[in-house]
Amino acid sequence: MTGTDLGMPAFPPFPEAAREAVHDEVLRANLRHATHTIRDKRARAVAELDDWDRLRAAGKAIKDHTLRHLDRYLLQLEAAVTAAGGTVHWAVDAEEANRIVTGLVLATGEREVVKVKSMATQETGLNEALEAAGIAAYETDLAELIVQLGHDRPSHILVPAIHRNRGEIRDLFRSEMGRWGRPAPQDLGDDPRELAEAARLHLREKFLRAKVAVSGANFMVAETGTMVVLESEGNGRMCLTLPETLISVVGIEKVVPTFRDLEVFLQTLPRSSTAERMNPYTTMWTGTGTGDRDGPGEGDGPTAFHLVLLDNGRTDTLADEVGRQALRCIRCSACLNVCPVYERAGGHAYGSVYPGPIGAVLSPQLRGTAGPIDATLPYASTLCGACYEVCPVAIDIPEILVHLRERVVQGGPVTREGVRVRIRPAHGHTAERAAMRAARLLLDRPGALRAGERLLSRARRLRPHRLPGPGRAWTDTRALPDVPAESFRDWWARERKAPQK
Repeated sequence: MTGTDLGMPAFPPFPEAAREAVHDEVLRANLRHATHTIRDKRARAVAELDDWDRLRAAGKAIKDHTLRHLDRYLLQLEAAVTAAGGTVHWAVDAEEANRIVTGLVLATGEREVVKVKSMATQETGLNEALEAAGIAAYETDLAELIVQLGHDRPSHILVPAIHRNRGEIRDLFRSEMGRWGRPAPQDLGDDPRELAEAARLHLREKFLRAKVAVSGANFMVAETGTMVVLESEGNGRMCLTLPETLISVVGIEKVVPTFRDLEVFLQTLPRSSTAERMNPYTTMWTGTGTGDRDGPGEGDGPTAFHLVLLDNGRTDTLADEVGRQALRCIRCSACLNVCPVYERAGGHAYGSVYPGPIGAVLSPQLRGTAGPIDATLPYASTLCGACYEVCPVAIDIPEILVHLRERVVQGGPVTREGVRVRIRPAHGHTAERAAMRAARLLLDRPGALRAGERLLSRARRLRPHRLPGPGRAWTDTRALPDVPAESFRDWWARERKAPQK
C-alpha cells in the first residue's frame, strides 16, 4: 500500500541494523536487565490466575469474532460515538489521518497539543506533520517524553525508552528539558524518584495550559461508543479530562463488541504488559462532556471529541487468512520480553514503530514485503515459539513468520489497497528458491533420496566447515552439522528388519 507508513525514518535492513546493535554492550546490558525483570514479574502475575488459559482462549475468540464482522462493529461504533456527541472521521492511510488531525487542531486556533497512548500517531508520523503546520506536540508518557527529548525513536511497545539507562536519562533531562519547557534541576541525580519528579513538574505546566489533546486507545466498545485507555502514570487522566478538545487516533482493529467482552482484556492486558493485577489508571469516556442530563457545558471532560479511525493497511491484512491473526494484538509487549532476538538486537533494528516478534509479522503486512526492511523482518526470529506461548490472545507468530517468509521468497497473491494482486518475489532469494525446488524434487523421489543419503554418509570426512557462495552467510555464524555414519532409513532397516520401500 503506497500510503502505508509506520512512522520511522529510512533505516537499514534488519540484518545490518542487528549486526551493529549486538556490538553495543551498553544497549545489550540495558535490554537484558529490563526484559528479564519484566518477564519474570509477568510470569508471577499470570500464575496467580487458575483460569489464565481460559481467559486467553476467550480473548482470542472475541478478537476473531470481531475481525470476522469488523464492518458491522465499526458502523455500530460510529453510530454510538455520534449519538454521544462525538464526531467520527475515517482515515484510509497515514497521510489522511495526519491531514484530519492537523486540520482539527488548526480549527481550534491552538498551536500546542499534549499526547498520550499515541502509538497509532507514531505509526502515522503525526508529530512531524503537526510540526510542519506550526503545531508543537508534547508527549506525556514518561518513556515517550524521554524519547522525544532525546530526538530518538521508540524501541519497545510498553517501555519505549528501554534502551536508555538512568544515567543517560538524567543527562538528557538536564540538557534538554529547558528547551521544551520547565528545566530540570541542575543537580538532578539518577534516582528514579528524582527523575519522575522532574518529569512531573515539567509536564504539569503543559497539562494545565493545553486546550487540545491527542490520544490513542487500548479498546473501543462498539455498543456504547466508549473509548478505553489503560495507563500507569496518571498522565492519561490529565490529557483525557483537562483539554477542551480531544482527538483520538485509533486503529480499526481495536474495537470490541460489548462491555462484557472488555472484561476479559481488563484482566489479561495488565498482567501481560506491566505484570499488574489492574492498571493504576483505567480511563473510559463516551462522547463529549456536555451531556443533556447536566445541561450544555455542565458535564465532565472535553466539550469536543473527535475519533479518527485508522486503516493504514489493516483491511489488506484482514484479507490474509493466516496473517490476519496479527490484528488480534492488544499491544501488551509480552512477546518482546521473551524474544532472544529482540533481547540482543533491540527495537531500533526492526525499522518500525512496532518492534519485536509482533513487529516482524505486523509491519510487513501493513507495508508490504517489497521494501528491503520488510523483506528481512520475517527472518528476525529463531522460531522458538516463546512469543506464542506468552501471547494473551494466542497469536501464532511463528506460523505467520513462516507464511511471510514464503511470500518473500515465492511472491504470490496478496491484497493491496483492497485489490487482489500478485507480487513478485523479493530480491536476493534466488538461491533459496532454487534450494527449495531441489529439496522438493528430491523428497518426492524416495530412491534418489536414499542414494543421496548413502553418498553423504560415505563422503562425510570430506564435509567442509563452510559452505561456498550464498551458503557462506549461513556458515559464518553456524557450524555445519556432522553427517552420521548411516542414514536413519538404513538404521531403521537394520534395527527393525523392516523392508526397504
